[in-house]
Amino acid sequence: MSKFKKQIKKIISLTLIATLIFGTLSLIGCGGSSNSAGGKNFFFTIRDIDDAFRATLQQSVESAAKAKGATITTKYCGLKSDQQVADIKEAAASGKYSAIICVPVDSSTALQLELAAGDLPVIFLNNKPDDSVLKPNKYVYVASDEYQAGRFQAEYMYELLGKPKEINAIILMGERNHSGTIGRTEAVKNFFKDNGVTLNIVFNDYANWSDEEADDYMKLFFKTGQKVDVIFSNNDTMALGAIKALKEAGYNTSQIPVAGVDATKEGCQSIANNELNFTVYQNGAKQGEKAIEVAIALADKKDTSKIEGINETKKCFFVDFEKVTKSNVSSYQ
Repeated sequence: MSKFKKQIKKIISLTLIATLIFGTLSLIGCGGSSNSAGGKNFFFTIRDIDDAFRATLQQSVESAAKAKGATITTKYCGLKSDQQVADIKEAAASGKYSAIICVPVDSSTALQLELAAGDLPVIFLNNKPDDSVLKPNKYVYVASDEYQAGRFQAEYMYELLGKPKEINAIILMGERNHSGTIGRTEAVKNFFKDNGVTLNIVFNDYANWSDEEADDYMKLFFKTGQKVDVIFSNNDTMALGAIKALKEAGYNTSQIPVAGVDATKEGCQSIANNELNFTVYQNGAKQGEKAIEVAIALADKKDTSKIEGINETKKCFFVDFEKVTKSNVSSYQ
């Protein structure tokens, strides 16, 4: 072999060694980062975005994933629980994803959703399954504490009505079996019970988050001729439907106050217009960000017990609700 060829061979060998060393150092430097998704893929399943809050959730999940360097596939399943199960099963079988983020159509199907996910961790978002099917560092829940929202509503109305010993109330509920419906409604009832107030529920039914259904229910109620002191609504949209019916029946919300939840754009405007009396801000943007933070940790098989907002069961991560009244509504508009 000529002296020239030997020199070329030596240069190539040194270059390969340098490349290997640099590559190894790069891998060491990149490994273990808790702030980046490291190119991970997440599967996100949600029924639809036909209301403002679900749209916020979707946008937040997608933008938070992008900010962390992850890719996310969003799949809509409509109102079909079986379709959601099938979508998760297909996603898990593809081998492309590191975790599943799921807004359950029906929280009672959580076990089926977990089975469909196979070995993948599942982050349930905004519709809480029963604690019995959740598991630390595997099957967890991200949202706000629904009982806090209902308690805030009850506290506000109790003060507004002058701390009476008896109250006649309407409760307009969301979807049956939805954790928001259950938690917010139970919290209202429990608050008055704990404070020695007799709560007469003169009407309650599932208005399914809909202003039209709430309006229809209120019109039916007025035909009964019963007295009502306050209306608790599980969300702002139903609250606005109730206010429409109140106005058409010749009442206003200084006579029959109304409380909602979510602090939607329309809800906040209604407060500014002296119609809706009170709402509770549910920070959908922070919920989406928290879901991605937890998903990254679970995908990396890291302990999530130190993540901010985790509760005592180590199964739930909560983002606080915030009270919204006429005095501070401009901050939320």
